[in-house]
Amino acid sequence: MITVHTSSDGAQIEVELSGEVTSTDYSETLVPAIESALAEHENVRLMAVVQPEFKGYDLGAAWSDTKLGLSHWRGFDRIAVVADQGWVQTSTRLAAPIMPCPMQVFELADIEEARRWLRESLGSIHVTDLGGPCVQISLLGKLDPDEYQKAGAHLDDLLRDKTGFRLLIDLSAFDGWRGLTALAAHFRLASGHIGRLDRAAIVGDKAWQHLAQRVASHVLGARTQFFPAEEIDNAKTWLAAG
Repeated sequence: MITVHTSSDGAQIEVELSGEVTSTDYSETLVPAIESALAEHENVRLMAVVQPEFKGYDLGAAWSDTKLGLSHWRGFDRIAVVADQGWVQTSTRLAAPIMPCPMQVFELADIEEARRWLRESLGSIHVTDLGGPCVQISLLGKLDPDEYQKAGAHLDDLLRDKTGFRLLIDLSAFDGWRGLTALAAHFRLASGHIGRLDRAAIVGDKAWQHLAQRVASHVLGARTQFFPAEEIDNAKTWLAAG
């Protein structure tokens, strides 16, 4: 059986699984709830609560689960699976790396933590005007797509009166992306402003970030330089010079 609870704004869905789940549970309960939410929101956040008496899926439900995932592959912003069964936890962790969104496992005792994880932002992007043509973007934690949308609007406001700009990208506290949709949002933000970029300084403390600077120097068509995290003031000086 599947029971569905939807948040007041419709963007967060909580699903309880108990007994044996059938294809009818999907077609008459879960699918309509998800499609209704996606009609109002670009993405939804889903929490699946697997009750102790959950016995599994029948064959029809297993196929319905596959079809649901494929047809709404890009519609999920974040998924939390709350379960005590070891096989559920293991299968979820195995599936997580190929999902286009963040997926995390919680035990039933931690259900409130799962709800907080769904609600809260997992990272943030700070956009700062450094004066003149220089702008700093600091990426903090693990980022989800919503943060890029807010950062893009802020960056557009700062660049409205600038003919070109120089960018300091601070990656010293950056932990990566929460799923493929966040990575895609990253590239959309970059591609939307690349034509106006004059110079870029990348600040970080990881080897892949230094490599990213080398790749960016060829892709961006602008002068770039890498600085260790402790040399961020030198990066700002280099950016403003000339």
